[in-house]
Amino acid sequence: MLSYLLRRLAFMVPTLLGITLMVFMLLALAPGGIGAGLAVQGGQMSDTSRVAQMQAYLEDRYGLNDPVIVQYVRWLGRLSPVKFGTRGLRDGNGERVPAPRSIDEPPLATAFPVPVVTVPSVVIATGESAIPQFKKMQREAEGTRRDYVGKVRLFKDAIADYARAAGSPLKERLNGKGGADPRDFSDVAFDHSNAAWPKLEKAAADMHTSHTAAVVAQTQAMQAFHAHPYPTSGIPLIPDVVSLDTPDLGVAFSKNRPVWDLIAAALPVTLLINLIAFPISYLIAVPTGVLASVRRGGWFDMFSGFLYLSLYSIPTVLAGVFAIGFVANKQYLGWFPVSGLHASGSEAFAFMPYTDASGVWQRGYLFDTLWHVGLPVLCLVYGSFAVLSKQTRASMLDNFSADYVRTAKAKGVPRKDVVLRHVFRNSLLPLITMFVGIFPAMLAGSVVIERIFSVPGMGSLVIEAIDLRDRELILADTFLIACVNMLALLLADLLYAAADPRVSYD
Repeated sequence: MLSYLLRRLAFMVPTLLGITLMVFMLLALAPGGIGAGLAVQGGQMSDTSRVAQMQAYLEDRYGLNDPVIVQYVRWLGRLSPVKFGTRGLRDGNGERVPAPRSIDEPPLATAFPVPVVTVPSVVIATGESAIPQFKKMQREAEGTRRDYVGKVRLFKDAIADYARAAGSPLKERLNGKGGADPRDFSDVAFDHSNAAWPKLEKAAADMHTSHTAAVVAQTQAMQAFHAHPYPTSGIPLIPDVVSLDTPDLGVAFSKNRPVWDLIAAALPVTLLINLIAFPISYLIAVPTGVLASVRRGGWFDMFSGFLYLSLYSIPTVLAGVFAIGFVANKQYLGWFPVSGLHASGSEAFAFMPYTDASGVWQRGYLFDTLWHVGLPVLCLVYGSFAVLSKQTRASMLDNFSADYVRTAKAKGVPRKDVVLRHVFRNSLLPLITMFVGIFPAMLAGSVVIERIFSVPGMGSLVIEAIDLRDRELILADTFLIACVNMLALLLADLLYAAADPRVSYD
């Protein structure tokens, strides 16, 4: 068994790599790229240069100018617990603080010489004032870097305008989208009489000015970083070469927050609803299927089958709308709240129900939460009754006709033991197989239910990430769900062996 588990765990690694690589390639090759959602939002701005600077900054931030496979390997490096290079820091909230990134040299340094950068000396604070100073320097380094990357983008646009004004053969050096790669113009002697030259000259001057500011800010921020205003992150194996640290899921550009913080906020909500719905589905559907198989053709078998199939035929969207319109609407029943997970001011509630000073019964935080998730849970479970019940019934009937059941009856084994200890146990294998598909869905969340009842769970988070093409968030969700699927398959194999003695992995 141990060797089998080790082999399965080893096979999970290439499987996860294949899943994440496929999703990464789909995101990288999608029209518009990673900044498509931001481009749609920014397209409504009047300052088009600011939009271009932000898009250029996104390309620099996520290394979109590098080959796709290099981007993927870089993402795997952040996800891996083995880190290479300078160790980062950990702030008071436990978030990773990386070292300030280096500043690339401006392009076409031969035609447009880069001024010598002189970094003024700065006194690095210690003690309590070290953190505010480092935060200020960190913001300045990030802001000047963003400005410099945007100026480089404008410089490239100016080169493209110059090439179009010059005509052939310079115009032929532009790429398929009409953009210019400065490396393709390294041998060009720029003509000052070109109509686009003033714009190009000004773009180069602006780029050099922003480059100087970025280098100064980055150097000073690096000095403050090496003063260690925060504790160092990770465990060093080889100092400044190899270390062990927690996986880094990145920062979601759509919300400018660490991806793990977003998942940590949405995952408990989805788990709460599914951990309530999951047992309800099995505790109602499985015993119903067992009883229907025992009383095959009876009134209970016919009634339960008709009821569950009727419920299964109701779309979840329609059920959610009806639940809000009639069950939650105060003009009709008004039994449940319309949306959300808690009532306003629920933070001040006691955990358990209580009676206040005026003698009025109060729900408390626990019952208030259960009251709010009542309708979402109801819409999640009703459709699974038919599937689980019919599968249990079919498996039971198939085993009732087996030879070992007739042998047990001939030996005088009580009917209760025949049904529960023999038939039901051997009928668990299809249910275990279905469990493998249902369990990972607990983490993925139900998009329809969460949207209808305004539940901020994993389903809503994934859909929002897809709409904005937030690569870091989509990849983190994919990796998490893939890991759960792999573990669910492994758990199913273990449950097979526990349910059926004939299954062995030795």
